[in-house]
Amino acid sequence: MDLRQASRKVMVVSSSDKGAEFIVKLLDPARYGSVTIARNAGEARRSLINGNFDTVIINTPLTDEFGHELALYAAENSVSGIILIVKSQIFDEISSRVENFGVITVAKPLSAGIFHQTLAMVYATQERLRGMKKENENLRSKIDELKIISRAKCVLIEYLNMSEPAAHRYIEKQAMDMRTTKLQVAEKILKMYED
Repeated sequence: MDLRQASRKVMVVSSSDKGAEFIVKLLDPARYGSVTIARNAGEARRSLINGNFDTVIINTPLTDEFGHELALYAAENSVSGIILIVKSQIFDEISSRVENFGVITVAKPLSAGIFHQTLAMVYATQERLRGMKKENENLRSKIDELKIISRAKCVLIEYLNMSEPAAHRYIEKQAMDMRTTKLQVAEKILKMYED
């Protein structure tokens, strides 16, 4: 078993005790470590502010609003996977309202098989997004590093009248000689000339 699965936090939002109980029974405790139950949208919003949930499952309708509004709120204000459970008669209408926001809609009556497939799809999508987010952060870091090195080259060109290739070679040589990174050399150059 994947250790990340055991720590998954789920919030079930259902105004119906029977509906909440049914959904909770479908969640394998070995895979979904923490389950929070909210009885209405207001309670769910407060829980979203106070905690991070891997998944929010909304069983519509709720007592204080239908539920798709809460799904959109959760999509906008959290990184949770969101499953919206609606009557089959209104599935197409509600799904078209929320699907562009990353909310997955499932029609009632809800079968265990469909529910587990939907959860698997939500988690697969979240893993892919986590990977993309990490890659994005790495690229952003690399771009920031290149900006600092470029600024250091500009400083060398301005203050020491070096050409761009000479400034580039200087930073590379200093990094090799001092057994450090080009970024650290660039930061030292900037500190020396810009402070």
